[in-house]
Amino acid sequence: MQPTFVLVHGAFANSFSFAPLQAELGLLGHRSVAVDLPGHGFAATYPRAYQAPQDLEGLATAPGAIQGVTLADNAAHLIGTLERAKRNGPVILVSHSRGGMTATVAANQRPDLIDHIVYVSAWCPVDLDVGAYYAEPEMATVDATGLASAMVGNPAELGLLRSNFRTADPGVLAAFKAAFLADGTDEEFMVFLNTFQPDENLDAGTPDDRARADTWGRIPRTYVRLTEDTSVPLAMQDRMIREGDALTPGNPYDVRTLTSSHLKWLVDPAPAALMLGEIAALLPTGS
Repeated sequence: MQPTFVLVHGAFANSFSFAPLQAELGLLGHRSVAVDLPGHGFAATYPRAYQAPQDLEGLATAPGAIQGVTLADNAAHLIGTLERAKRNGPVILVSHSRGGMTATVAANQRPDLIDHIVYVSAWCPVDLDVGAYYAEPEMATVDATGLASAMVGNPAELGLLRSNFRTADPGVLAAFKAAFLADGTDEEFMVFLNTFQPDENLDAGTPDDRARADTWGRIPRTYVRLTEDTSVPLAMQDRMIREGDALTPGNPYDVRTLTSSHLKWLVDPAPAALMLGEIAALLPTGS
């Protein structure tokens, strides 16, 4: 039976970023659905203060719909989508970046809904919580200064993370491009930046949300390394792979590599679509 690819976005993103990849998958004959996690996509908040001319003081205090959304909420929403997709045949769950956290929790809870799980430069915590990984040597090359300068408001008071992606500050824009799409053109970068939404949920999970050998560890899995990624450096991606393999040595990652920054694989999706098609061919007959 034809599998369904279920695509899970990363932080500040939404299903819209997968549109070019879904077009390529469709032209190759594959079925896919891109998920909007709670508070994302058309459920996102774009405060009036975010529009030009911007009101940064108002933006710092405006409420957002994603306030209070938890990782558990994200996982429950994803599981609902997986249940519906599974009615039509095998399911390949594909996560990117922060979306890997949601995918991991869903796999912990409902491995029966997932025939293969794919992480594309995505977080799959095993030994530590995601926040703790940022203090590890593998993340030492990440320049968070420019990114932090775009944050607006007090997260503790807002109950969410808010970033001003519509800033005109050249230093901040340069930092964003270096972190996300250094191998893209300036035009591609500005287009992608304008697909981001300003708000993201605060909850990054607990030790209970790390990958579990008895459930997550039963699912065949692939890790797609992005060689030019400076947001989740290659060293950290390789650590995710090593930790997962150590957790379930009898079911190691199928490791693949794309020459791409954090976002270029979505801007030029043909190689990724071909790779995902190859992964779909790995599903056992009768899945």
